[in-house]
Amino acid sequence: MSPHPPRSYRLGRRQTAIARTRTKVLRAARELLAGKGDGECTLDDVARRAGVTRMTVYNQFKSRRGLLEAVFDSFAQGGELPQRLGAAFSRGNPDEVLAGVIDAFASFWAAGRKWIRRVRALGVLDPELGEAIEARNDRRRRAMRAVLERMGPRYEQAELVGVLYALTSFETFDTLAGPRARLEDAASVVLQLARAYLKEVQRSSRPR
Repeated sequence: MSPHPPRSYRLGRRQTAIARTRTKVLRAARELLAGKGDGECTLDDVARRAGVTRMTVYNQFKSRRGLLEAVFDSFAQGGELPQRLGAAFSRGNPDEVLAGVIDAFASFWAAGRKWIRRVRALGVLDPELGEAIEARNDRRRRAMRAVLERMGPRYEQAELVGVLYALTSFETFDTLAGPRARLEDAASVVLQLARAYLKEVQRSSRPR
């Protein structure tokens, strides 16, 4: 029997260790963005909180922007946003797709309401963080465009994309829910507003 473990076993252990470190770093970054501990979510601050070296963080994410992107990705995965959107777009009826997408964002915003509110406020003062947030906003804008494409050519307008984009924003859900209600409870109102607007678009586009 060989005194050394097989190469595939050693590689597997190394990948597990890398994944564990990545999870620690992402958790540290999320905590700093949430206002826990000292620091402003620089690579040095994150490394210190995660108990690793700055070079370790850099090797994993290459830059602060890369780290922020990874934090947002992990947050979306934790809130099951990709899965919920996939399920919504698998529906055949365009109106059901719209309802599913709105429900997906309602659940996502609700999963981290306080954290999201703080991070979006910080993004106003932190250009790099703001750019990372805007990149995520652009993904939501593309999702709204895909919803409208399901409804037919008459709905594929930049103005309509902008309306659905605004209706599905965190700020819209947060405002409609108010301080006491859940964000999921605002989903029905957002859906009603979206349907009413699209119905008016359909009515006004009919030949007279």
